[in-house]
Amino acid sequence: MTNVFESESTRYLVVVNSEGQYSLWPEFVDVPAGWDVVFGPSGRQGCLDRIAATWVDMRPVSLVSAMDGPDA
Repeated sequence: MTNVFESESTRYLVVVNSEGQYSLWPEFVDVPAGWDVVFGPSGRQGCLDRIAATWVDMRPVSLVSAMDGPDA
């Protein structure tokens, strides 16, 4: 069985949660509660490129706030 997250023929979405964490998500699967579509549908590489260009700070929003303070 092929991993759906590694399939080049599957169409994907880029989703983000309230902590600013991004994920690749197969278009044919319902997006889980708490995640919003921010790009797609598109091919796998296009979605991965979008994530790489957008998600430059891997820290969750709550950690950034705790480390940098609310005024940063």
